[in-house]
Parts: sequence; C-alpha cells; structure tokens
Amino acid sequence: MHGKDTEKQIFFYEHEFYVFSNYSSFMLEWKGKLYPTSEHAYHAEKFEDEQLKEQIRNCRSAHDSQKFANAHKTERRNDWDTVKLRIMKEILHEKVAQHSYVKKKLIESGDRELIEDSWRDDFWGWGPNKDGANHLGKLWMEVRSEVLSS
Repeated sequence: MHGKDTEKQIFFYEHEFYVFSNYSSFMLEWKGKLYPTSEHAYHAEKFEDEQLKEQIRNCRSAHDSQKFANAHKTERRNDWDTVKLRIMKEILHEKVAQHSYVKKKLIESGDRELIEDSWRDDFWGWGPNKDGANHLGKLWMEVRSEVLSS
C-alpha cells in the first residue's frame, strides 16, 4: 500500500509528483551527452570506463540501466560510496534546471516532506518497513531549498 499525499508529506514514486522519480521520462543532458532519464545518468557515474558509461546511456529503460550497472558492480569506481550522494544531488539540480515542469512541481511541493515511496529501497526510499533513510527525498528537499533561495 502506497502512502497518500498529505499537507505535510508527498510520497513520490508514481502519482502527481512522479517527476521526482529518477525513472520518470525526463531526458537529461549530463556532461555533454543526453541520457533518457536521471537514473541512466546516475548509473553511468558509477564507472570510469567510457564504454560502460555509453552502454548505460543506451539502455532502453531506467530499469535496464540499473540492471546493467548492478551486473558490473565489480567495475565501479573506488570512491563510489563516498561520492554518490553528491553526484545524485548534482543530477537533481540539472533535472530542475533543464525541465521547467520539474521545477514547477518542486516549488508546488511547498515545505512538505518529500518521501520516495519505494517499498524496495531503504537507502534512497523509505523501504519495506517505512523506516528507511529516504536519501532521495532528502536530496530533493535540499535542492528545493536551494532553488527557492537562489
């Protein structure tokens, strides 16, 4: 059962605020190349090998880009765990800068808490027990705050 948006919280994954999902269909120009989604750009950043990055960029869906990246875990850059949150935040800023609709929805979210309503992922989302880290939601709130103050 998915959460229902309230005055204090928005549960993005699908529904009205689906734009906050990295799987949403908003093409992203990232480091001079077009990626089908922000998910593709994020997974490409896991690697230094240009051929792997290009294969990820050419995956047909966000899900496929994730599967491909996971299949090549052993080839990830060594510093990945220390840089992944910063990189994701940069990608989110780019998504907002490149898509006025995403920016509009971010501003419309007001001061509500943003929660990635993922039952699978307790790092980026709030996970199966609704007690996960919700890093994606937290990064979106940081981006929102920075967009509103600029």
